[in-house]
Amino acid sequence: MTRKYFGFLLSLLATTLLYAPLAVGAEPPPPPKLDAANTAWMLTSAVLVLFMTLPGLALFYAGLVRMKNVLSVLMQCFAITCIVTLAWVVVGYSVAFGDAGTLNAWYGGFDKVFLSGIDGKAIRAGTTIPETVFTMYQMTFAIITPALVIGAYAERVKFSGMLIFSLLWLLVVYCPVAHWVWGDGWLQKMGIMDFAGGTVVHLNAGVAALVCATVLGRRRGFPETPMPPHNMTMTVTGACLLWVGWFGFNAGSAVAADNIAGMAMLVTHIGAATGASAWIICEWLRYGKPSALGAVTGMVAGLGTITPASGFVGPIGALAIGAAAGIVCFFATSYMKQALKLDDSLDVFPVHGVGGIIGTILTGVFVASAFGGVGYPEKVGMGDQVLVQVIGVLAIGAWSGVLTWVILKVSDAVAGMRVGAEEETEGLDTVLHNEKGYNL
Repeated sequence: MTRKYFGFLLSLLATTLLYAPLAVGAEPPPPPKLDAANTAWMLTSAVLVLFMTLPGLALFYAGLVRMKNVLSVLMQCFAITCIVTLAWVVVGYSVAFGDAGTLNAWYGGFDKVFLSGIDGKAIRAGTTIPETVFTMYQMTFAIITPALVIGAYAERVKFSGMLIFSLLWLLVVYCPVAHWVWGDGWLQKMGIMDFAGGTVVHLNAGVAALVCATVLGRRRGFPETPMPPHNMTMTVTGACLLWVGWFGFNAGSAVAADNIAGMAMLVTHIGAATGASAWIICEWLRYGKPSALGAVTGMVAGLGTITPASGFVGPIGALAIGAAAGIVCFFATSYMKQALKLDDSLDVFPVHGVGGIIGTILTGVFVASAFGGVGYPEKVGMGDQVLVQVIGVLAIGAWSGVLTWVILKVSDAVAGMRVGAEEETEGLDTVLHNEKGYNL
């Protein structure tokens, strides 16, 4: 009996060893499957984010400048959309979302140059959407970020210098930062929470705008000569388009049509409304009257500030972050113009830069489940998360600030960055484009 039992065990062991490799090979991990609902939502989100630049940001900025420069701002937004698209296809996407092996913590490398390997069948790793759709969606982020910087040097920059600066800034500043935070880079591994671009987009562009305004200097006559917006109707229209487009910006960053996207959309709207309300109240108390310009600026501040937190916090966090945006950005704008006399023409740094900073840091607070957020990762507390958020702010702020200064100097040496005094007085529409925004 013992001999028969021992023989049975040997036969079982031999059979197991013989057929185990076949069994393992017969059940490979299932390949990622495309989800039609998620794909449809991401296609829609890509359109919404592109809509933020053209026509949203273009109209918002164009209405804020003087009549003689309205066409130049529209042209700048349009041209940036074109050159960033080409740069993204050639190398930008690869640097931001490629895989550079051992150096992947810092940059994505060149394995996806000219979108190599991305065809209609490829599914983006970690998602259920085609990589073509992911590429397009992220391209719209890459477009709007350098376009935001336009507001810092509006009404005084050469078109050729602007093109060179924007192209270099995209490849040297934006793409590596996008990789750090979203492309499996060192900040993502550290655990930074930036759902939709508080650091990658708003802080990054805000710091660049601050450097541009400082290096290029003030517009002729600023601040003694009043330079009010020439068309507030255009600006408010652009702001409304930004508000709607921002749902694709934040809710689309869930990369799925799910409950996270739903909450991101809800808190985005709450943040915008609270930011606008807080700004209106501050302006009313300080100057005696609320303004349409203040309302839409507060709205943009609320949207930019809720952006990093949008997929992590709940309605309570959105209310707190939106209120902080409206109040802090209001006083930051006043301080820069009145105390520092710094001509960040369309308030890019005090709105987007400051908003990105406080939104990123407050994400580490209001992500707590006690405030209705998604909660902290295992073994991570509020202090730990806030520290990571601060490290991200400091690292990206330093990277953007130093390299923006270098790129400005290179662009100025190659093509020149600022128009002459007479050209600035005449207006960029006529001088640079031989056209006028209005023929009245």
